[in-house]
Formats: sequence, structure tokens, C-alpha cells
Amino acid sequence: MRGRRAYRARFVAAGAAVVTVAAGLGVRAVADGALAKYAGDALYTVLICALVALCAPRARPLTVAGTGLALSWAVELSQLTGVPAELSRHSAVARLVLGSTFNAPDLLWYAVGAAAAWGVHTAAVASRAPGPRTSASR
Repeated sequence: MRGRRAYRARFVAAGAAVVTVAAGLGVRAVADGALAKYAGDALYTVLICALVALCAPRARPLTVAGTGLALSWAVELSQLTGVPAELSRHSAVARLVLGSTFNAPDLLWYAVGAAAAWGVHTAAVASRAPGPRTSASR
């Protein structure tokens, strides 16, 4: 039963990752400026959280959100070194994953994304948790 639960959790996490990418592309298609940028920042962290949940399906929601936030902040803070900017000049993938320029407000929006991912993950776990068995549920 545990293996089946982990498989289901991975399937949901993979679906969440796909939906998150679609949401990011959708935001970019219909909005621009600060709205698109900061929504993209939040969704970047949501995507990282989905990938963490995919890799560690039994991880608690707070662990997943905290890991996603820590990775997002690490990427943003690494931009202070100039290494991501240099890599981004040579690779579109590096530009998408690492960015190029540090922007302090991004740190806040990553936290917003982590909080959103935590809320959705917590709700999903609660909906899968077995409740008290009653005669009607047997």
C-alpha cells in the first residue's frame, strides 16, 4: 500500500509541475510587466516544490515548501556572483533556470510561491488521509 501511495503522490506532483509550467506560460501570454514577472517568480518556486515532491513523495508539506524556498533563494542569491549571468549569455536553459540579475523583491515572491505550494500540498495530503471509519464508509 505504501508503494501505491508514493506512486500516486508522484503522479500528482508531476501533474502539478505540468500545470505550473502551463500557468507560467499563460501568465506571460496575457500579462506583462511586474504582474508577469512576480507571478513568474512565485510559480518558479511552486514548480521547484512540485519537483521536490516528485523526488520525495513522502516528504511533509512544510519540508517540501521549505526546500523549494531554500533552493529558490539560493538561485537568486547566486546571481550576486555573476556566474548565472555568464552562463545565461551562453544558454537559454541557464537563463530560464538560473536567471541573470539579482532582484531583492524576488525573494518575497518566492516565499509567496512556497506558501501557496505548502497550502495546496497540505490540502492534498489532508484529502488523502484516511478519516475515521464509520459504518457508511465501510
